[in-house]
Amino acid sequence: MGAATTTASVRLGLPQDFFDDVMPATLTSFAQAHDNVHIDVRAGENHSIAEEVRAGRLDVAIAFFRCGSPETGDVLCKLPMHWLAHAETANQLEQDPLPLILFNHPCLFRQAALAVLEQKRQRWRAALTTPSLPGIWAALRCGLGIAVRTEHGKPQDITCVDKALNLPPLPDIEVRLLCAPNISSIAKDVADTLRQETQARVW
Repeated sequence: MGAATTTASVRLGLPQDFFDDVMPATLTSFAQAHDNVHIDVRAGENHSIAEEVRAGRLDVAIAFFRCGSPETGDVLCKLPMHWLAHAETANQLEQDPLPLILFNHPCLFRQAALAVLEQKRQRWRAALTTPSLPGIWAALRCGLGIAVRTEHGKPQDITCVDKALNLPPLPDIEVRLLCAPNISSIAKDVADTLRQETQARVW
């Protein structure tokens, strides 16, 4: 048996929100210009992606940040956050306390939701907590409550209920490109491709 061929390797991280469009588009575009490069794609919770880049365990990533955050990264776009529910069950949800479907702590979407509800003095309860974006969508389809996310990657049967349920406005959130220090030229090419595909598909 022959020895395995050594290839260049790049470690790429993205939130689950971008796995249906940005990730495959980036890999397809990059592969057309580069042969024999191994891409290690990792999904993770947002705070862990940023930490993995800082620690050098990821070469390139995109992640969510609070608007105007002093943390590093190149801002690629801003997205509005929305209150989301399943289209068929939104009008049946209780309002007091408001049932929330939340990502595990820490989570920027979770923090934004709780902050605006606190300002409004709106009572809430945690209906379900999960580290999985598909878990969020599944819980919404079951009519368990309301979640906060952007509209990017939102399934068609999930709808914005900001106005319908008279919920408090939410802030925007930034998508930033992150690169570890001293990355290779191949990793820089991945970063350039990721930037282009993100800006083309996320707005």
